Amino acid sequence: MADHPVDEKLPALKMATTGLQHVAAMYAGVVAPPLIVGAAIGLTATDLTFLTGACLFTAGLATFLQTLGIWKIGARLPFVNGVTFAGVAPMTAIVASTEDKSDALPIIFGAVIVAGLLGFLAAPVFCKAIRFFPPVVTGTVITLIGISLLPVAFGWAQGPDPTAHDYGSATNLGLAAVTLLIVLLLRRFTTGFVKQIAVLLGLVIGTLIAIPFGATDFGPVADAAVVGFPTPFHFGAPQFQLAAIISMCVVMVVSMTESTADMLALGEIVDRPADEKTIAAGLRADTLGSAISPLFNGFMCSAFAQNIGLVAMTKIRSRYVVAAGGGFLVLMGLCPMAASLIAVVPRPVLGGAGVVLFGSVAASGIQTLVRAALDRDNNVLIVAVSLAVGIIPITAPEFYHAFPETARIVLDSGISTGCVAAVLLNLVFNHLGRDGRDAHDVTHPMEAGEELTTTPKAPAAP
Repeated sequence: MADHPVDEKLPALKMATTGLQHVAAMYAGVVAPPLIVGAAIGLTATDLTFLTGACLFTAGLATFLQTLGIWKIGARLPFVNGVTFAGVAPMTAIVASTEDKSDALPIIFGAVIVAGLLGFLAAPVFCKAIRFFPPVVTGTVITLIGISLLPVAFGWAQGPDPTAHDYGSATNLGLAAVTLLIVLLLRRFTTGFVKQIAVLLGLVIGTLIAIPFGATDFGPVADAAVVGFPTPFHFGAPQFQLAAIISMCVVMVVSMTESTADMLALGEIVDRPADEKTIAAGLRADTLGSAISPLFNGFMCSAFAQNIGLVAMTKIRSRYVVAAGGGFLVLMGLCPMAASLIAVVPRPVLGGAGVVLFGSVAASGIQTLVRAALDRDNNVLIVAVSLAVGIIPITAPEFYHAFPETARIVLDSGISTGCVAAVLLNLVFNHLGRDGRDAHDVTHPMEAGEELTTTPKAPAAP
């Protein structure tokens, strides 16, 4: 029997280039949190570079755990793991509340270790949430993942620095548009391998086009060291403070919720639906990767949703391709000069490619919703309200400004709030209090992806 496409091992060159394409798609998301937290602490340029490299290195290790797996750890799906952005707000809050800034990172690392270990123990229980994710819920959540990521691409398209004079300039937006056009043309008029790496080629060509406009900075390559290693406990031994631990445990719950949704989404895309066993293994990889990460000066790790779009668009479903991407991440962590090569890609160029990647995730969600019987009022209401709730943090970022910081960790994540809303509404409308009168008009809420068994109504006569 032929291997499932998820378990397919591609030729070395194809494996390397497509793996690098995954790294290019998620690089900005990995380096942004350490840059933000490091700047809040006031780290020197050398320490900031070290912290960024450490996060790349630990992202690679977490990706290995997720894609290759050991024992009952790892979903063994084409998932890229990296620093979760959900932790940025509480980490900066920890920095702000720490008098001696040199203690900030050790306190953060201690909190992440505890949250990771507790999450690892909770994974077998948390995974049972899959029962509450029929197509009407998964389709809504997948769509929200794509919609939530699109503003990131739009921000990249405007430039790297919102305070710069050229932020949102015609040049930056033009470079994003040209990159988008290149990717579309390659996808439309090429075939085979070239078509599959259209995003990577678009990034390379877009970067070359950006050189005459002064948007490409090769300074990071010239200044980067050739060899470096994230020495364990470089910033000091972990410290354990209750308030910091509680805040990072909340982030862990948010991260596990989003990872569950991501695994369900990717399972649909690669035609290997994620069951309880798969989700438990995937959550173990997330949480164990998070617990190990601080040992090498990294932060909490989670599955990266933007790479789901790349899988959906390229149709390359091999987990070994993503494992190759994990290898590149480890290499970048050990070789700062290699990491700086990806940093050369101008943010507007990355934004142009991001429109395709993140839009593909939303499109996959819509495809799932097609199977959710939206001709039924109950399901229409579930999707309508859940999407509205999930879009609040995008369209009105200050909507929850009066809530406590801990609550905002959850509320400011449209994916998490939309997911919770979809699950609860599905239970209320499609499960609780059902009777014989409407049983045939609902989907079963307790079986993920269960097909409807009722006979569809015949179309009305013309």
